[in-house]
Amino acid sequence: MSENNDGNGFDEIPPTTLADLLGRAQVMDTGVRPLWQPMPRVAGPAFTVRCPTGDNLMLHAAIYRAAPGSVIVVESGDMDHALAGGNVCAVAQRRGVAAFVLDGVLRDLGEIREAGFPAFARGVIPIPGTKKVVGALGEPVRCGGVLVHPGDIVVGDEEGIVVTPADRQEEVLADARAKLAKEEAESLDAWEAQHRARIEKTLAEKGFTG
Repeated sequence: MSENNDGNGFDEIPPTTLADLLGRAQVMDTGVRPLWQPMPRVAGPAFTVRCPTGDNLMLHAAIYRAAPGSVIVVESGDMDHALAGGNVCAVAQRRGVAAFVLDGVLRDLGEIREAGFPAFARGVIPIPGTKKVVGALGEPVRCGGVLVHPGDIVVGDEEGIVVTPADRQEEVLADARAKLAKEEAESLDAWEAQHRARIEKTLAEKGFTG
């Protein structure tokens, strides 16, 4: 498997850089956030899951089907029932799942934090969901306002979560590396000079004289 296909290489790219390149549509909303800090950066191909309200069967099935290195991304939106807890996260971690990114809530946060399993969700609640309803695996899902397809590259840390479409990953990774290299080569003095010139020019064009 090539470097880009398994998500390798994207772990060196901050979400801020990807957001600059991809725009708002590929950035999850601030409600889907790290549940513990400091959250390490995670990057990997999306394994997509859809769970009906109140039920978490498909996420529990997904941990046995997702390839190592995958980021399991779940569409749910249910804030009243936990999609998973400490044991499910521990098994996912043991099987090589890189992270959970859930449009929903978890429980057993202390266990998850102690294990160091990266979990992004809308919050925590102690009430579990049922395991009765078959949803979907491997279909496009909407998580944090972003449409996520299987294999899209998900990158997340304390700055947020950005999704790179699978068919653009080589292009985006190359552009991101070039952008970071340019930024690293530029001193703060040079950045400040260019920034001030740009701001002052814009202010003048808008008629600001203060």
